[in-house]
Amino acid sequence: MPPLLLVLLQISSSCLWLGRGEVVTSFESSCPQFFFRETPPNDALEPEDPAWICQRYKNQYYFATLYDRSRRIPVYSAYLYQPGPGTRPKTWLVEPQLMGLSYPKTMEKEWTLLNYFNVTLEQLGKSQAVLQDYKNLTGLNRGHLNPSGHHPDSVSRTATFSLTNIVPQDEKLNGGAWNNYEQQTMMRRTQDCNATYVVVGAVPGNNYIAKGRVNKPSHIWSSACCEVDNNHRKSWAVIAENDKNEVHLLTLGELEEVLTELYGREQVFLFDSDCPRE
Repeated sequence: MPPLLLVLLQISSSCLWLGRGEVVTSFESSCPQFFFRETPPNDALEPEDPAWICQRYKNQYYFATLYDRSRRIPVYSAYLYQPGPGTRPKTWLVEPQLMGLSYPKTMEKEWTLLNYFNVTLEQLGKSQAVLQDYKNLTGLNRGHLNPSGHHPDSVSRTATFSLTNIVPQDEKLNGGAWNNYEQQTMMRRTQDCNATYVVVGAVPGNNYIAKGRVNKPSHIWSSACCEVDNNHRKSWAVIAENDKNEVHLLTLGELEEVLTELYGREQVFLFDSDCPRE
């Protein structure tokens, strides 16, 4: 084997980190595959201190998250719906690069960062939620935006267990009506879909947990754009108040109007215009 090729192989193998969650400058240039027509939502949802994260694990991207550093919750996560059998992971990960791009690209356990990278919990928690923030909650639990059950295997499911994909969600809603939507409604609605693109998000609220560190969203919402074939597409959406065990089914256009009103900025567009709004 030529020496140069051997060196290149060694370099490439050394780059196979356990997992990566890369903070990037834009989804379009880094992980556009999770968005219909490679078009992310417009900037009407963008927070004051955003981070664009291509959520990568075991050297592969699995979804994309727009993260709100100051409120320490995701704005939305985008992924392809590909459910499969499997168990629920138990590992929780954090995003080192939210502290700065000089930190590892790997999604890591808190313990690993604190013990091997000389990072303090204070440093880690400045721009993201940490496990301590979600302890001793009453009536709330860790709610996935991108749910592990919408992925086909243990690796892709583990990738969703990042605190950058989690919000404080009403306990009854998370285990009740929202779970029914994720497991039953999605399965029913996607039966004739060749590909289903999902964008699921949280509207910031006025309340916080963890002594004001982590925002409790006022609403949780989800939207889907399904490609039936090359010429036919359909869409649907839901929204739920984050203190009631109720989910309201909407058209995509209706959800965009509701979010436009809730955010009070410019018109919200969650998908490319080729996705039907009715």
